[in-house]
Amino acid sequence: MSSCSTRCRPASPDPSKSFWSSKMANAGIQLLGFTLAFFGFIGTIASTVMVEWKASSYAGDNIITAQALYEGLWKTCVSQSTGQVQCKVYDSLLQLPGIVQGARGLMLSSILLCFISILVAVVGMKCTTCMSELPEQKDKVALSGGIIFIIAGLLALVGTSWYGHRIAQDFYNPFTPTNARYEFGSALFVGWGAACLIIIGGGFLCCSCPNKGSGKAPRYPASHSAAPSGRDYV
Repeated sequence: MSSCSTRCRPASPDPSKSFWSSKMANAGIQLLGFTLAFFGFIGTIASTVMVEWKASSYAGDNIITAQALYEGLWKTCVSQSTGQVQCKVYDSLLQLPGIVQGARGLMLSSILLCFISILVAVVGMKCTTCMSELPEQKDKVALSGGIIFIIAGLLALVGTSWYGHRIAQDFYNPFTPTNARYEFGSALFVGWGAACLIIIGGGFLCCSCPNKGSGKAPRYPASHSAAPSGRDYV
């Protein structure tokens, strides 16, 4: 009876299979998060250099459509109805409005942090061979890269939202002349989307890091085969 019960016992699941499947899933999440954050990094650069941070508004009595005015962080442009575009770089840094200087600083800081976090995340991701002999330290490096990505995304989000709030504030100000009102430019929407991608990607990098000690392969006791008992049963 004892030998029959031993043979009929169902096989227990192999812990090593679940360990390696979990490891591959974490690597996939890290790769997805890094990809999203990298596209957000490219979008942040594009938003920073674009000139359409705010565009002239044609709402109300402002029906002049012969030219369109655009202002960015680095220069202003005038687009004629004939298709000709004339741009002028800001002459003095000290004469710039505080909102422009603040947005510049926030966006450039976001780009710099994104570049640093890319280097850190590449070292800590499971799909790379760097620090492969130190799995726990590698996970901590990936976590640090995700945190830096989130901080960079928040900086970009604050910069674009602050600039957009000032545009809306001036637009609804009754003392602002009609021909001096502006609306949101395409660079703001690009910046908002890029900031969201960076934050989401950094969150994926942080969530993919396993708990402490999960980087090592599981150890299990040696299996004991059914040994013949010293007693004889009748």
